[in-house]
Amino acid sequence: MTTYMAEFLGTMILIWLGDGVVASVALNKSKGKDGGWIVVTVAWGLAVAIPAYIFGGISGAHLNPAVTIGNAFIGKFAWNQVAGYIIAQMLGGIVGGLLVWLTYLPHWKETEDKAAKLGVFCTAPAIRDFKANFLTEVLATALLVFGLLGLGQAEMVAGFGAFAAGLLIVVIGLSLGGPTGYAINPARDLGPRIAHAILPIAGKGGSDWEYSWIPVIGPVLGGILGAIIFNLVF
Repeated sequence: MTTYMAEFLGTMILIWLGDGVVASVALNKSKGKDGGWIVVTVAWGLAVAIPAYIFGGISGAHLNPAVTIGNAFIGKFAWNQVAGYIIAQMLGGIVGGLLVWLTYLPHWKETEDKAAKLGVFCTAPAIRDFKANFLTEVLATALLVFGLLGLGQAEMVAGFGAFAAGLLIVVIGLSLGGPTGYAINPARDLGPRIAHAILPIAGKGGSDWEYSWIPVIGPVLGGILGAIIFNLVF
C-alpha cells in the first residue's frame, strides 16, 4: 500500500466515524439522538486513534493537511510529498462524507433542521465572529501540532502513541472546541463540506461557503505556528 492510499483511507475512516457520531446525535430518529458534546468529542478522539493505529506505520497517519504542512515546514517531512498527501486527505474527506450520508440515509428526510444537517459534515461557529473564529482555529491547531510532535518524542509504552493522539483530540474538543466546533483539520472540514454540496441530501440547505475558508486557512497557519514553537522549544 502506498503512503497516499494510506492517507486517503485513513482520512476516509476518520471522517466516516467522526462525522458519523455527529449524525448520530444530531439527526432525528437516530438511536444516538441528543447524545451530547462529550459523546461527540470522545468519538472524534477514537476516530483519530483507530486509523492512526491502522495506517501509522505506512504513512505516519497525518490525516490532516495542517499536520503535513507543519511537519514539512520544520523539515520533518519532505515537501515533494506534501501535495500528494493533501490531495489524498481531501479525497478521503469527501468519500468519508459520502459514507456518512449513506449510513444515515433514511434520517436526512426525517430532520428538518438544515443547519443540523450541515453540521454533520462541517463545522460552524457558536458565535459568528470571523476574527475570533479564525483565532480559535489557529490556536487550537497550533496546540494540536505542537502536542503531536511532543507526543512523538515522548517515551511511552509501545503502541500507545496513537491512543495518546486520540486523547489529545478529546481534550482539545472538550476544552477548546466550544467556539467553532474545532475543525483543526482542513480535510475534516472542506472535504465533507464538498460532499454536502454535491450529494442529494434530503432537505439540505446551503454549504456556508462564506465561512469555509476559516477552518482551512486557520488550521494551516496554526499547524505551522505549532511546529515552529515546537522547534524553538525542543
